[in-house]
Amino acid sequence: MAQYVFGKPVAMGFDAAVQRVTEELGKVGFGVLTDIDVQATMRKKIGLEMRPYRILGACNPQIASKAIAAEPQIGALLPCNVVVRQDDQDRVHVEIMDPNAVLNLVDNPAVPALAAEVRGKLEQALAAL
Repeated sequence: MAQYVFGKPVAMGFDAAVQRVTEELGKVGFGVLTDIDVQATMRKKIGLEMRPYRILGACNPQIASKAIAAEPQIGALLPCNVVVRQDDQDRVHVEIMDPNAVLNLVDNPAVPALAAEVRGKLEQALAAL
């Protein structure tokens, strides 16, 4: 797995995985602000057929407000993207942007602690799947 993401395959169907990850994110304080259906977009825009693939933009408002207060430009790195995708063998994967990897781009001493807090909550949601 790439260094900027963590995740796992899950033993459920694609739609169930989208629903469950959304529920589990909610339990740790994250809402889903955006839901990009990449499969439908690629079909509509360029006629490409691909496996189910969704990008959920997850945000914890309390932590995001602290991050923005510490580093106003950090919004360009938000929200945390959560990918639910189905591979060629019909396995469903949930993969989450690693906030430690992305927020290490920010040269501000207040940010690493926030990134660690976010990662911990995202790991908790992933473990519940």
